[in-house]
Amino acid sequence: MKPESVRTLSLNLHGRHIGYLAGYENGTSIAAFEEDYVLDPNRPTLTLAASSHFPKARQLLSSAWIRQQRLHPVFSNMLPEGALREWLAQRLQVHPDHEFPLMAALGRDLPGALIASPVAAEAVPDWVLSHRTSTPAAFDDPATFHGFSLPGVQMKFSMRMAEGRFRLGLDDEPGDWIVKTPSQRFAAVPENEYSAMKLAEAAGVVIPEMRLISTGTLDGLPSLNVPCDQPAFAIKRFDREDGERIHIEDFAQILFKYPHDKYRAANYEQVTRLIYEYTGDPLRNVQETARRLLVNLLLANGDAHLKNWSLIYPDGRQPELAPAYDIVATRAYMDGERQAALNLNRRKDWYGIGWEDFRAWARHADIPWGSIEPTLRETLQAAREQWPRLLRELPMAEAHKQTLHAHWRQLKPEWRIG
Repeated sequence: MKPESVRTLSLNLHGRHIGYLAGYENGTSIAAFEEDYVLDPNRPTLTLAASSHFPKARQLLSSAWIRQQRLHPVFSNMLPEGALREWLAQRLQVHPDHEFPLMAALGRDLPGALIASPVAAEAVPDWVLSHRTSTPAAFDDPATFHGFSLPGVQMKFSMRMAEGRFRLGLDDEPGDWIVKTPSQRFAAVPENEYSAMKLAEAAGVVIPEMRLISTGTLDGLPSLNVPCDQPAFAIKRFDREDGERIHIEDFAQILFKYPHDKYRAANYEQVTRLIYEYTGDPLRNVQETARRLLVNLLLANGDAHLKNWSLIYPDGRQPELAPAYDIVATRAYMDGERQAALNLNRRKDWYGIGWEDFRAWARHADIPWGSIEPTLRETLQAAREQWPRLLRELPMAEAHKQTLHAHWRQLKPEWRIG
């Protein structure tokens, strides 16, 4: 058999080398982990299923993670979707579904704490390449492209803020803000997201620091026809703090599902059960989950899919529920939209979901209803008391505000606002 050319990335987590990711010329990728990492009961967590909380974690890490074209979902979900991926693939002259070159280009500034960096051909250990007949190859010039990776389909950039301006992050100073530029397809998306997030915060949802800024304050953006001097949405990265990287993973990664399955691969009961069973402060985290589920319903947010729920590992090992992000009143852009992203008690229709569905959700997730009901009532009370006034003051487009008022009138009586 003719040997295949292969390029290799070193995988480092919180400064510790944990393994390698090999990319073969036919599109196959193989992730293999260091034995000392696999056997260490105190190893930093790459993904929940491979953490010390799971009895089969060692078995999972001891086996090579082999995929074709797309990387394993743990890595694939770290890469961008949509326009940013298309632009990057075009610049690298690769197919958008051939993910190893994308990871090689973006591996220095990924979501979370993982860093993937090129390895010289002569430095690749034999055990890494033992799964196929291969010949190690050098990267043409790994220094020719420096990029960042942010998951999702919206155009966004990893940036650093200084003196009121934002610039793209560099290898030695990765971005600590995410900046979403105005959409060329949908009107006033930054104003919508900022306003929806402020409403969520008023109802008690935990969110990162955020602000509306002008695109005129953004420096070093690629030539992507970003509208000039319009509002952009900036949100502080919760996986960066004081120059340090904090590991995170979304629920598509946790469940080993690819992004195209983010609306159908699970339901809110399954997500909540994992949060309740494995996070360090389970009661607080599921109460926050309940609050977000209700707020997404009240805000007509049909995009709270698997990739918009994440766990964060503040100490590198123990997961907690990450702050909320990507809350948008999506009905403003989807005429006649009436469905949540995932099932709650086998329902998606906002206008059919009632109080008893939340009770059933808690029961299916094995959570005491007595710990959830007060949270839901507090959230609803806060929304009713604050949202009508606050919405008048927020920069959401007037047509979107009217859509939200119409949505509130259509909800079941127990949820109506204003």
